[in-house]
Amino acid sequence: MRCPNCGERDTRVVDSRDIDDAAIRRRRECNVCATRFTTYERIESARLTVLKSDGRREEFDRDKLASGLSKALTRRPVAADAAQKAAEEIETALRSRGSSEVPSRLIGEAAMAKLRELDQIAYIRFASVYESYEGLEDLRKEVDSLLAEREVEPEAGHGGGGGSAGGKRFPKR
Repeated sequence: MRCPNCGERDTRVVDSRDIDDAAIRRRRECNVCATRFTTYERIESARLTVLKSDGRREEFDRDKLASGLSKALTRRPVAADAAQKAAEEIETALRSRGSSEVPSRLIGEAAMAKLRELDQIAYIRFASVYESYEGLEDLRKEVDSLLAEREVEPEAGHGGGGGSAGGKRFPKR
């Protein structure tokens, strides 16, 4: 590893810590100029290839997935890193299948399932674009299916719902 201060390759690791299952944070010190700096190492796994519906292939891009999830989750009452965590969980699930090629449809379905767990409004936003709803009837069917689920499962802070953050921001008068 090159020192960012003097460019010397002679550095030593002072401290190493696991950040998560796939990354390591290392504190390093240059043996020439004594500058300390931090590096992050991420395990590089086999590349995932996405099989698009038109037959094209492209490399899986977790950031692209996280961006799509983030757009759906915009201004929703979820953690700031929810989209990134969801994208990582989806990627882990895809890799655990053992295949290096994944149909794009499978990624879209996994994204919709994850959003359905996180926030129902975000799910509807994503689904309306992903499923290319033709009109209000298609949208209504999807909302009705969510409402039917809600009636079956008593609401226990499922994270979905509708309205304004569970009515917390705008109290009724």
